[in-house]
Amino acid sequence: MLPPMTLKTLKQLTRLMVGLYIYGWGIALMVHASIGIAPWDVFAQGISVQTGLSFGISSVVVSLLVLVSWIPVGVKALGIGTILNGIFIGVFCDLSMPFLPSLPNLPSQYLSFVAGIVVVAFATGLYISSNLGSGPRDGLMVGLSRRMGRPLWIIRTAVEATVLLIGWLMGGQVGFGTIIFAVAIGPLMQASLKFFKYPTKRDVELA
Repeated sequence: MLPPMTLKTLKQLTRLMVGLYIYGWGIALMVHASIGIAPWDVFAQGISVQTGLSFGISSVVVSLLVLVSWIPVGVKALGIGTILNGIFIGVFCDLSMPFLPSLPNLPSQYLSFVAGIVVVAFATGLYISSNLGSGPRDGLMVGLSRRMGRPLWIIRTAVEATVLLIGWLMGGQVGFGTIIFAVAIGPLMQASLKFFKYPTKRDVELA
């Protein structure tokens, strides 16, 4: 039998990887819907359009760029979960895409998108509750908030508006789904974090 700490770590890693796998499916469902996607995903899709890389690999590139930006901002809370988040969400998204059914009409597109939001919110609570490190984007926004002395919500809004604009200019899809995501993802993530018993106010804001 493995020592308690090793068993605990194994459970944390399992929780993390299952969460990231489910998260990848959620992102794939939203991208596949083609009615607009989340700001960071618009940025990744813009890179995909400009470079010919797959969406998932472009998402990994974005995560690596964000991690590099941690250095001047002074963020040091790098965990194994941060690295695995940056790599595997994009990989799992690419792996999921070929298995998604065709969407013949607008109602099916909206159904796919809404399902994707719910899946992403559920997966967020699952992987964050593993306590193995924040995601690359979360770390950047927290670091900027501390460095600039501004509330986290202001920093998040400014950063996501910037990446959304850049991604759109590069060819990423912006649509009504982008608005749906912006309105719905906060309450859904809060519910997910509460479900997985990770309900502190600060951690909800980070998510």
